[in-house]
Amino acid sequence: MPPSGLLARRVVSGRDETLARSLRPLKAWTRWLHGGKEPQEEEIPYADVPRPGRKWERKPYVTPMKVLIRRAKEERRVRQESPCRVLEHPPDNGLLVPHLIKVAHQVHSARERFLGGVAMLVKGEAAIPVKRCRFCSEVHIGEVGHEIRTCEGPNSGSRNSLHVWQPGTVKDVIGFPYCYHLFDRVGKPRVVHKEKYVVPRLPAILELCIQAGVDVERYPTKRRTRPVYSIDGRIADFELDEGDGSQAETPPEPWSCPSRASSASAADDADRTDEEISVSELSSRTLQSWLDMRSGAGRLMRKYGVVTCGYCPDVQVGPKGHKVRMCKASKHQQRDGQHAWQEATVDDLVPPNHVWHVRDAGGAPLANELKRYYGKAPAVVELCVRGGAPVPAQYRSMMRLDVVPPARDEYDLVA
Repeated sequence: MPPSGLLARRVVSGRDETLARSLRPLKAWTRWLHGGKEPQEEEIPYADVPRPGRKWERKPYVTPMKVLIRRAKEERRVRQESPCRVLEHPPDNGLLVPHLIKVAHQVHSARERFLGGVAMLVKGEAAIPVKRCRFCSEVHIGEVGHEIRTCEGPNSGSRNSLHVWQPGTVKDVIGFPYCYHLFDRVGKPRVVHKEKYVVPRLPAILELCIQAGVDVERYPTKRRTRPVYSIDGRIADFELDEGDGSQAETPPEPWSCPSRASSASAADDADRTDEEISVSELSSRTLQSWLDMRSGAGRLMRKYGVVTCGYCPDVQVGPKGHKVRMCKASKHQQRDGQHAWQEATVDDLVPPNHVWHVRDAGGAPLANELKRYYGKAPAVVELCVRGGAPVPAQYRSMMRLDVVPPARDEYDLVA
């Protein structure tokens, strides 16, 4: 007589064998559907249409708070064990990360190509129309603006939240956030409130490239050849006793606007270079430059610190945020106008600025009743796709290319 549990195990195993035998034709059919190969898992995760966060809520932390507390305790323990020590790892010790210097130059050149390509797509001969709302920050790529009621500007209630469209510019498509330039990233990482109008401001992506090794004549920065010391948590630099000390102590020159002649000559050179390029090829190059810039910026942000305000879109490149009291977001009275700094992401450094995706450029405008069937995409992606560039794989699910919206008079019949 077999044990009491053995018979049940045999019955269950027999059922499993029968189930596996019945699933074999299904696996074979799936293999045939995928072209004779075993179905592979999706390498690109699914990304749905992003929903705007509430204005009074703080942005989610990139690193959990428990991990941040554990890091702070570890740094405090190391500081107590060795009060005077040489910082070994760049860029905390003031030196550059060697393998990221080339990446910084690639990001800088990709940004230059991207700006020139977007300017030609928006203002060129075969310009793609861009619309922006008169009362809010909504942007639309197309001849006619959409009819989706999402306006939150002044007197939006009297217009049933409808947008009032007007012609847009390149700034509506790009929109890089600005930050303060740090002449000495390690020696003086903060900008106080008194220096609000003294320290120059520049695009944050450009400041990240400068701190990573790109030299820009208009924005001088201090380059060290020896690591700095940490004495009781304070940075001490002993590199000023050499001949280049006078050069290191020279403050940055006051900021001045670029001349119109230089910008016009650069635009003429870009037009002369891209004279024979078709719109589709220009769109593909511009989109690839944007993707390269974002991926390179993500690699730089793993080593070089970038912080953002938890309530407003302000960004600061550096180990710490500035002390300028200019925040006007939620709960700014409790902070005396200062920002609530936290770790930033690539979307904070290069905002995607999502817009509604239009499949048929010559069709009817997007209806408010069918907005659940429409997809979204970053404004740059939508602009380049409209110009003829292929859709990137990571934005296919967000644009909902596999969803067929019903007719306007049939939306109430769809479950």
